[in-house]
Amino acid sequence: MQGTGTSNKSATDARDIEARTNLSKTAPPTINSLTDLRSLSHSQLVGLVQSLNAPQFRVKQIEEWLWQKNTKSIDDMSNLPLTLRSKLACKFTVRGAVETARQESSDGSRKYLLRFFDGTSVECVGLPSKNRLTVCVSTQAGCAMGCAFCATGASGFIRNLSSAEIYSQVLHVRDDFNTRVTGVVMMGQGEPFMNYDATIAALRRLNSPNATGIGARHLTVSTSGVIPMIYKFSKEPEQFTLAVSLHSAIQKTRDALMPGVRKYSLLHLHEAMLNYVDKTGRRPTYEYALIKGVNDSDEDLYALCDFCRGTLSHVNLIRLNKVADLPFQPAADTRADEFLRTLERNGVEATIRKSRGSDIDAACGQLHQMHSRR
Repeated sequence: MQGTGTSNKSATDARDIEARTNLSKTAPPTINSLTDLRSLSHSQLVGLVQSLNAPQFRVKQIEEWLWQKNTKSIDDMSNLPLTLRSKLACKFTVRGAVETARQESSDGSRKYLLRFFDGTSVECVGLPSKNRLTVCVSTQAGCAMGCAFCATGASGFIRNLSSAEIYSQVLHVRDDFNTRVTGVVMMGQGEPFMNYDATIAALRRLNSPNATGIGARHLTVSTSGVIPMIYKFSKEPEQFTLAVSLHSAIQKTRDALMPGVRKYSLLHLHEAMLNYVDKTGRRPTYEYALIKGVNDSDEDLYALCDFCRGTLSHVNLIRLNKVADLPFQPAADTRADEFLRTLERNGVEATIRKSRGSDIDAACGQLHQMHSRR
């Protein structure tokens, strides 16, 4: 497949996505006229401290409480004068996530259902491995993309999460494991590129040395393939990592599995990914969940090799998590091995992702779905 640059359609799509993204941005959460202190940007916090006639070093102290210590209350900010805490408490509050359910796998992974101030719930997962801890977070409550094999899509879209709500999931998992988070993947509920600004803001906060200080290359965004935002993401200065949920390199099959990106052809996706590699020099990952009788045939395999051959890419073959009420079954392990060997023979780097949390509700949306039924 040859890349020919963006089409006029892509430019129109970009404007359309920008408009919808701006319309659906999450406003700073307010209840009883109190604003969440975590909703303020650094510059807004600087202005607030100035307006309260407090010295500027208070900004750093407040940010340490919010983004490092994960404080639950303004009253807990013990190194701030009581008068300053009282002034802040008149107009602001600190709203964290409340854990309403959790599951722990025999492999050590933990899955959480967290509820925010307005009752909205999302899932996140902690994945420990030797001396590392990776956190999988959600960027939206629910999802509008409607992927046929995903439990989250069955629940529909509720709302975008704020950057602070995305970030708070990482701190919750960190505190529960009582260890430093070394990597974050935005592969939970929702489509990150349909909540682009909040996603980027959360990534930058996670990367900041004044917050969790996680290296940019250990921060990954997974998209179903929203092409205009892939072009936009390629222009970001940080070295964040990109993963694309591919799941089929045959247009008809991909359209059936992933109706939310049906308007974006595989040809245009291929062009966007060539542009991404050219602009960033970074290797993207294609995620491919092997589904028995759907995308695991020889034809599917050859199409995948053709899509990836000659490009700087990595294919992550995934064993599908079984979801109640959905008809899909994971492909046989032997078939996954055959996909792996064939891709490697064609010069495509590939791995089979080790299944984690298979003894709990591992797939995105399952824990939320179970508790909603209850």
